[in-house]
Amino acid sequence: MSDADAPLRSFRPFMRFWVGRLAGTMANQMLMVAVGWQMYELTGSAWDLGLVGLYQFAPALLLVLVAGQAADRHERRRILALCMAVQVAIALTLLAAAQGGWASRGLLLGLSVAIGLAKAFQMPAQQAIVPLLVPPEVLPRALAFSSAGMQAAIIGGPALGGFIFAAGTAVVYAVCALLFAVAVWLFAGVRHAPVPPSTEPASLATMLAGVRFIRGRPAVLGAISLDLFAVLLGGATALLPIFAKDILHVGPWGLGLLRAAPAVGALAMSIGLSRWPITRRVGRRMFGAVAVYGLATLAFGVSTQFWLSMTALAVAGAADMVSVVIRQSLVQLETPNEMRGRVSAVNAIFIGASNQLGEFESGATAAWLGPVGSVVLGGAGCLLVAGLWMKLFPDLARRERLLSPS
Repeated sequence: MSDADAPLRSFRPFMRFWVGRLAGTMANQMLMVAVGWQMYELTGSAWDLGLVGLYQFAPALLLVLVAGQAADRHERRRILALCMAVQVAIALTLLAAAQGGWASRGLLLGLSVAIGLAKAFQMPAQQAIVPLLVPPEVLPRALAFSSAGMQAAIIGGPALGGFIFAAGTAVVYAVCALLFAVAVWLFAGVRHAPVPPSTEPASLATMLAGVRFIRGRPAVLGAISLDLFAVLLGGATALLPIFAKDILHVGPWGLGLLRAAPAVGALAMSIGLSRWPITRRVGRRMFGAVAVYGLATLAFGVSTQFWLSMTALAVAGAADMVSVVIRQSLVQLETPNEMRGRVSAVNAIFIGASNQLGEFESGATAAWLGPVGSVVLGGAGCLLVAGLWMKLFPDLARRERLLSPS
């Protein structure tokens, strides 16, 4: 049996990493549910809830060059274990504050910054370690399977956190600390073939090497920028409360289902891709997936039926997953190992910026055109970007296989 046909469970270092990532993602999702609830109980301010997210994103933006450099100069498994250990400490601090009654707005915002610092270093190392754990021909399946676990954690984490919340905030934080500790143990035990350490002296030039690499590789630049502009224009998540209340008239329960629908579609697609990976006509299929994402966004924007809106969001999530798996596989396979940390750090910022700025774009255009006009314009813009990028990056559009001939 060739590596390409071998079951993923036979790659034990990857499976150990996968379970660790699942535990860490589940814990982080639960932690954010608890922090958000506790912040709102303390202040009753929607602004403060927004600050929790902003304070987590800011360190990733500020430390992108440093984090990428670290992932290329040090063992990535140790970086991941250290990041999880920091989050164990954060969860235990929140546990002590909940039990002692000394939780405050300042403490929650300060710990949000600490979470952001840990995730700033976690994300590049997490993306860059996967190609070391499986052969190149297995990478697309591994990324799809990894995405399936992440989507399951995104769906199940908040639900589990809400269920445990009935026993008290402290219990949620205790479970989070336990899950983070499990992730520390799993990441620390990941083994892979030795990689020679970088001999380049640390400097601003080496930190910026990831940016220069992306600019000089049309396939990588096209894939990363396609994600940035497609999600920036096509996202409708920020407007879901308006659709649930004023257009579909389904209330809070419907809002919860609408928010879960894209993740359900993405989970189903990622499971399929881990079993039947895309191996041919990858360029056209990636652009086709972006176009389907735009069409599904358009359908959601004009829908007044709850079932149709749910279906459109699920289709959008599934199409986005096809694009994500192809795009991430291309980026990782086109990037040499000694550059993967810095390139992954830039990629993570593009993803974070597209999500954050996408929510702002949706809100701004909704204030001008209304929620339906905003979503319809975003879907049309996504289709325009897909067509334009096919013209700007013709080699990427014609790309036949993930692995280049060289």
